[in-house]
Amino acid sequence: MSVIERKLKDRSGSVCEISGTEHDLVVYVLPPTNERTVENSVLLAKHLKDQIENPETTDEKDWRGLSESMWSEHLPVQIVSWRMLARLKNTDLLDMMYLDEEALEWAKATGEGEEEDENKIVHKDSNGVTLLDGDSVVLIKDLDVKGATFTAKRGAAVHNIKLVWDDANLIEGRVENQNIYILTQYVKKTK
Repeated sequence: MSVIERKLKDRSGSVCEISGTEHDLVVYVLPPTNERTVENSVLLAKHLKDQIENPETTDEKDWRGLSESMWSEHLPVQIVSWRMLARLKNTDLLDMMYLDEEALEWAKATGEGEEEDENKIVHKDSNGVTLLDGDSVVLIKDLDVKGATFTAKRGAAVHNIKLVWDDANLIEGRVENQNIYILTQYVKKTK
């Protein structure tokens, strides 16, 4: 057990900080950061973490604990609660929540809570999973890199991607120490 996991278990009483379940617990680091610290992590049931990372699998009944977790004294728990309430469009509970300006900016950093816009550009990988800035992906095909003397090999990991804001089919990432543009249809998001 890692130091972070032990500290989170101490903080939460060894239960999921959203649902209160005691089984199958994992550490979830809140995007956009990927630094594992107590200040930006929560202890979650694995199925809840999976739903956060794959929005299309969200099951509203699994999130009944939000009405309690939103009042947590721990900011990361409040942030996860706010993001999920926004995703579930639970405006009644959202209206009751208060986050200071800095915390609200952190909560909105993943795009949760933004008004639905049919013109909004959403980047999706080859499996239809939504990609965000800072995600890690794996190439699913060998790609010839134009203007370079190498081929990006299938299975190559690309960490800390950047979304191309005006094209849903393109991301930017670093492969073999070079920044390249990659078509989203040739990548798969990793956990």
